[in-house]
Amino acid sequence: MGIPTGVPRGLTDIPARPRGAAAVRRTRAVCGALGAALLLATAQGCGDGPSGAGAGGGDRFPAVETSGFTYRIPQPLAPAPGGTPIAVRDRGPDAAFAGARRWTVLHHSADSRGADIPVSATLLVPDGPPPDGGRPVVAWAHGTTGVADACAPSHAADLGDPAYVREIRAFLEAGYAVAATDYPGLGTPGMHSYLVGADEGNAVVDSVLAARRIVPGLAATWFAAGHSQGGQAALFAARAAGRAPGLRFGGAVAVAPASHLDAMLPGVISSHEPSQLTFALYSLAGLATADRSVDLPGLLGPAAARTADRVFGECLKDRHPSLAGVTTEQALPFGPSRLAALGRTMAGYGNPDRAAIAAPVLIVQGGDDQDVPARWTAQVAGNLRALGSPAVTERTYPGSGHDDVLGRSVCDVLAFLAGHGGRPAGRCAPSGASPAA
Repeated sequence: MGIPTGVPRGLTDIPARPRGAAAVRRTRAVCGALGAALLLATAQGCGDGPSGAGAGGGDRFPAVETSGFTYRIPQPLAPAPGGTPIAVRDRGPDAAFAGARRWTVLHHSADSRGADIPVSATLLVPDGPPPDGGRPVVAWAHGTTGVADACAPSHAADLGDPAYVREIRAFLEAGYAVAATDYPGLGTPGMHSYLVGADEGNAVVDSVLAARRIVPGLAATWFAAGHSQGGQAALFAARAAGRAPGLRFGGAVAVAPASHLDAMLPGVISSHEPSQLTFALYSLAGLATADRSVDLPGLLGPAAARTADRVFGECLKDRHPSLAGVTTEQALPFGPSRLAALGRTMAGYGNPDRAAIAAPVLIVQGGDDQDVPARWTAQVAGNLRALGSPAVTERTYPGSGHDDVLGRSVCDVLAFLAGHGGRPAGRCAPSGASPAA
């Protein structure tokens, strides 16, 4: 996909995700080809230098700066409400996204413990005058890209995947603004809290608040939409919509949402497919950010920890050469009781179907998805209904896989948004011909 590979952030850094200004000062970053570690106690270092805020909304805020692929966080970082911009870069019109104006944004958010943390995001606003009442906002939540800062979608021209360009262009062409979070620790100091639902959901909501600070006049209506990891994030964002008081949350779209975290590790081990280890290792990294008692190197053992350390420096599309010759049993050396305990913990913070969602929900699934089984997603929908969610709609696309379901479902997604306070869907042509069931 053209996302460059970052320098690995070591396993010893995983528990040290930044939690407020004092913790950010303790976080280590890796700069440039030299790979020399330095403390982010100052805004100096081997970075790319000032990026410039540009004209328009960004010129009211400090400029975004980077050290390697890690966005620099001002020191000290004074606490602020979620969505408060920290720094902004105005990148101007982006041809890949139909000429929409693109910003890179750093803003405040909160983790699952309520600690103030920095998060990065991309903001896209269509060219031309806004409609009466302003543009509604779609908060886009991306699928898995990796856990290294180099894998943050805001660094990529296509935000992580060509399929996302097509999906987001459809939103922009329909008249929506799009706020696309990177999630905590992906692009910002500290380990990415992979599949930690509260962290992701807060970041999704707060990206909308940041967008409204940068582009005044956006409509009060907003939606959460996402794919895979992002589908899970969109459902958690629906539960966290109260972080944006005074705004109207129209609903959530979850495409092939990640779920059943309790089954992930046993499933990867029994698959005997080393290629599946990336998701398991990323999940263990997320576990270590959510549970400070977890010592990941000690949990994995020396050999598996060395493998994980290399994997954490590679993006998902890099084919993970570090996994060559590694078996699933070697990488995940856990007995049945340990697996069960880890699964319960992961499910507790990451399964998206453990609480009702009051707002409308559209769940989209490909019938031939090999990454997120269709039966799992059907169970998520059923569980949400059983918990009292009043408006859960399912759309399954026979013959579609994990990624192509995005193109095949786009017209149904736009119709869902239009039906819940969004922009008129207008003419729409889906990619592929398989009808929804």
